[in-house]
Amino acid sequence: MCISRGFHNRTNAPRPYLSIGLLPEADYIMTQRSRPFPRTVMLVPSLIVLSCLLSSAFAGPHARLKSPKRRPPKIALTEILSISTAANSTFSPIAVAPKSNIFISLTDDEAAAVISFLHNQTELNLTAAADAGAWDNAIEVVDLVQPNKTGKHTSLTDALDYLDNGGSIPARYAVARIAFGATEKPYLQDFIVGPLPISNASTYASLDWATTSGSAKIRNYNADDDLLTQWNFDVTATVADIVLDLLNGTATGSDNDTFDIWGIDPLWMEEIDGEERVILWNTYWRYPSGKYAIFDGETLLPQGLFFKSDITGRDSSKWKVLGWLYGDIFYSSTEEFRKAWSSPGFVKYELNLPGEWIGSDQIGTPFPADDIAPPLAVQPDGQRFSVDEEQKYVEWMDFSFYFTFTRDTGVRLFDIKYKGERIIYELGLQEAIAHYAGNDPVQSGTAYMDTFYGFGPYAFELVPGYDCPTYSHFLNATFHASEISTTHRNNICLFESDPGYLMQRHSTSQYLALTKNIVFTLRSVSTVGNYDYSFDYVFALDGSVETIVRASGYIQSAYYAKNNDYGECEKVHDALSGSMHDHVLNWKVDMDVLGTENTFVKHEIVAADVKYPWANQTRSTMRLERVRVENEDDAKLSWPQNGGGMFLVENSDKVNKYGEPKGFKIAPSRGGAGMYLTIQNSPNLLESGNFATHALYVTKHKDTETFLPYFPNVSLSLPAGHPLINFNDFFDGESLNQTDIVLWVNLGMHHVPHTGDMPNTVFTTAQSAFIISPHNYLLRDASRTTRQMVRIDYNSSGVQLVKEFGGNMASGVVNITALQPNFWDYEGDIAVRKFPYDPLHPFNDTESIV
Repeated sequence: MCISRGFHNRTNAPRPYLSIGLLPEADYIMTQRSRPFPRTVMLVPSLIVLSCLLSSAFAGPHARLKSPKRRPPKIALTEILSISTAANSTFSPIAVAPKSNIFISLTDDEAAAVISFLHNQTELNLTAAADAGAWDNAIEVVDLVQPNKTGKHTSLTDALDYLDNGGSIPARYAVARIAFGATEKPYLQDFIVGPLPISNASTYASLDWATTSGSAKIRNYNADDDLLTQWNFDVTATVADIVLDLLNGTATGSDNDTFDIWGIDPLWMEEIDGEERVILWNTYWRYPSGKYAIFDGETLLPQGLFFKSDITGRDSSKWKVLGWLYGDIFYSSTEEFRKAWSSPGFVKYELNLPGEWIGSDQIGTPFPADDIAPPLAVQPDGQRFSVDEEQKYVEWMDFSFYFTFTRDTGVRLFDIKYKGERIIYELGLQEAIAHYAGNDPVQSGTAYMDTFYGFGPYAFELVPGYDCPTYSHFLNATFHASEISTTHRNNICLFESDPGYLMQRHSTSQYLALTKNIVFTLRSVSTVGNYDYSFDYVFALDGSVETIVRASGYIQSAYYAKNNDYGECEKVHDALSGSMHDHVLNWKVDMDVLGTENTFVKHEIVAADVKYPWANQTRSTMRLERVRVENEDDAKLSWPQNGGGMFLVENSDKVNKYGEPKGFKIAPSRGGAGMYLTIQNSPNLLESGNFATHALYVTKHKDTETFLPYFPNVSLSLPAGHPLINFNDFFDGESLNQTDIVLWVNLGMHHVPHTGDMPNTVFTTAQSAFIISPHNYLLRDASRTTRQMVRIDYNSSGVQLVKEFGGNMASGVVNITALQPNFWDYEGDIAVRKFPYDPLHPFNDTESIV
């Protein structure tokens, strides 16, 4: 992986350390002492502002009183209560997982053993991935088969019995995805391999039970990448003079080419002369060049010329060009296109050229005072959460959970417990769709299913001070693809932070009560093609768990000509239109509220006209109606209109002292939570997009319905109308009354790009989230347990009492210089080939998709 070394003017001049202890006179001093110290605080450049702000906490009368504020004499502070604690001295940031992480991904040795085992199965006729071509059989991916939760539907071991009842640890099995290319009809097939470790007892079999079609085998109509690449160049050669005239460039396959050529995803199946044919639309994208070549802005540089190909079969000599499109005029042959181009009056459109506008570097007049260091978060007393790095296990406050990392979907969380009770068995991304629309066939024909590319391979190293706070706890993650195990360093970060608003506050003319809002976050970022997806799992002191996705990076844009109805009515650049699209990302949320017997309930706020005994006439009002979702047939849902209701997962058999069922509420919390595809009958996705037609789904848990995506459903295989996993087949009328239920929640954005997306979309608006919160689960607000609160009692004479509950203010000094990240430490990844397996000789083998 190439790392830019563009910043050479670094300085080693030491920066002063900043003391933030509250001294007797509330003054702040500069010191050269260095010592870490407690709790996360904000360091602000202006010491004078800090001093004034903090001293105002001890100011006089409340703002509602008309008398002026003043700092009272010290004798007015009649009592300052501070409840001391020794907990800090016994806390350890190193956790010991109570049980082995049965969800953890394959080790390097396990992956190597699985690959070696499969190569020994001569009937598979495997070729080492490093040597394999399109006509070979090769292993694409190996990963862990997640243990079955209950063992009711397959022969695999019961995970809950191990986690809850001291049962035997589930045997580990691997899934191996193999591309069979040594046939006229290439296909992909998933196999289950195990048990692990590999021994004489280990076997392999098709992973049919994990599909709805009954077979883990699916045709691959896009097996010949090398032929497709050459085909694109051969087609372009037939119109090289036209391409040079219209686009001012070349595409020949040489290193100095002007254009890249690519198009629709997925492929189309189209009937021609009574026969189903495989169709590909391609277009030309200009490479960033010159001093702008460093920027990955190719998706901002479409050129507006398209060609349609019939690529049915594996003999490229039988492939055909079916037409050209330019300026919204379709030419049914190359000859027709050439004739039109040679004719007088042929309209040529403006070139879309790279320039400073595609770069993400700083430009323009900087903001005032922007050269002054901004506020900085620190962790002065060290880490307040515990991690078992080997077992991928985390404890923070009343929460604990395990996590794992996969090639297809990146980070997944398991066995999330709150106050010692499991509330979520599994929480993780399932699939991400980016469905485009446009006046041209490439935009209209694009509906990416991003697990095809994978979120794991592109979850690169995070940058301290930017991606995550400098004090974060960073972890590595490994995935296994193409017989290579790749480890991304520091691509997961864990940290506490202050989200910038309080958990609670209330004030009167006699007292002020305030509670800090400290949250814990697990974060990873995956750059899938042109988009950077940031994933947060956020835990809060009140028992809430929030799942957040944000999107940045380059938009995939459209050439401006004739595209007014599909982007902004105005161009976003000289020859560029925004390409409108929907992002839909689906999460599996396997809820277990006080056990696996749960019910899904809607509380709906409805308008009502009521005649009360105390009123002379009927009054318009509102009521709360409680409605159970009785079975799966009624469990394809959208969020209530006008926010008029809530969805609950509750255990109807477990009630609190007031007789209310204990449960958790699920609700959208920001952005486009609960959105779904605008195009309900997508001609690109067909039956493969059935999980994106509603905001939220509820199903009964089955071990055979473990995940909804299977990336060859669309991107590699046709027809998409018959996918290996059809989400609609999960819905077969089963009761949802006090059973093990699973939620499938959609997040996303309806994105109509505008000039503010140049050069990159910003996280501010491109974000979406849902939150799960206790509902009648506890008898009071759980955040009352924290010590990070203060109550200030006062009257007209000033502050009479400050009660801090043991949440002492930070004191001591912080070495600010030591908090500076060293960007030269960025390393990317380490890759180790698995067949032949030689762990002593790693090599780098990571490329960008685009």
